[in-house]
Amino acid sequence: MGDKTKRIVIKIGTSSLVLPSGQINLRTIDRLAFTLATLSHQGYELVLVSSGAIGVGLASLGMKERPAEIAKQQALASIGQAALMRIYSQRFLDYQTHVAQLLLTRDVLEFPVSRQHTLNTINTLLAQHVIPIVNENDPVSVDELDHHTTFSDNDELSAQVATTIDADLLIVLTDINALYTKDPHKYPDAQAITEVPVLTPEIEEAASGSSTRFGTGGMVTKLRAAATVMKAGKQMILCNGENPKIIFDIFDGQQVGTRFGK
Repeated sequence: MGDKTKRIVIKIGTSSLVLPSGQINLRTIDRLAFTLATLSHQGYELVLVSSGAIGVGLASLGMKERPAEIAKQQALASIGQAALMRIYSQRFLDYQTHVAQLLLTRDVLEFPVSRQHTLNTINTLLAQHVIPIVNENDPVSVDELDHHTTFSDNDELSAQVATTIDADLLIVLTDINALYTKDPHKYPDAQAITEVPVLTPEIEEAASGSSTRFGTGGMVTKLRAAATVMKAGKQMILCNGENPKIIFDIFDGQQVGTRFGK
């Protein structure tokens, strides 16, 4: 990790926060809180982009299947977001760290005035050593021709947040160890790609879809996030979020996952 790296956005996906059984993965959340709190105490400025509202909503109501109706999904997100923030607040306070909630829609980051207000809020929180926890405002987001407020996924959201706040690095925690030459879930001979200085058609072709019923993003969306960050002259690291303490390895300079950018 370079000496100039100070402001970091960490994105964690639903697959890391919700167990295959549908229950909340408290061990991962606790490790995430410990790791980020430790780094915050060391002077790093951290923003957490967290998925999981619908998944946690399902767990809260004891439901197994994600409903097809948009209104029901948005209601679950509303329930789950409150539960998720309660867990985050408790866990981070265990490590003497405060968190704050920011729920964003696409238009907020597209319009200059609201974008600047969002940046001002995040900068103020970071100056007070508070970790903003960002998610899409799912209960009110809509995707219509004249009112497009949704992000395609939280991978895109994390990249937009990272570029908005001029973060030095985006770390994407997911359910796979790295970017591979092909889908490692299907092909045992798939090879990990450790460095991606530029995105090529071959690399984009190797991307595969999501492997979880709880999440919405796949490798394609992560490559789009990487492209956004790289265009801004920054870097992104994609790695396995099963144990978020892997972030310590990144800061110790170890080779972890796939690094995008020069």
